[in-house]
Amino acid sequence: MVDYQFVTEKLAVGGFIRNVENMRELAEAGFTHVINMMHEFDDHSINDGTGVVVLQNGTTDDFLPKPSSLFWTGVDFTLLALENPNAKIYVHCAAGVHRSPLMVLAIMRALGYERKQAINMITEARPQANFPPVYVMSVEDFMREFRAASQPTT
Repeated sequence: MVDYQFVTEKLAVGGFIRNVENMRELAEAGFTHVINMMHEFDDHSINDGTGVVVLQNGTTDDFLPKPSSLFWTGVDFTLLALENPNAKIYVHCAAGVHRSPLMVLAIMRALGYERKQAINMITEARPQANFPPVYVMSVEDFMREFRAASQPTT
């Protein structure tokens, strides 16, 4: 059984999937996409014929600033996935405490949620989620780039 909670109707956060049976459980629950924030395990190895699209976007949980490229990869993947009205995205790391909530924060910020609102929604859905200041600032650095890239050119 996979430990996850929905933050929005289409976006869930949680912990390690572990095995093929759990990946199948996610597919049966309607998940179409998975973002794996663990650097220590590749979900492709347990995605045997489920049809779930996996993004391996691993990083370490080292309490150091995260590069914007990490967020660009996850946000671009999610925005493309959400073009399908039936898409459901599961974002996970080992325990669902730091790395996956961090990526969900970046996704929600890119979707237009304010920082405090997004953090509140994530922690309401998953109370064990934690947002170290250095990680939050990494998301805000990404958001400056994201906003600049979203501005129309004249």
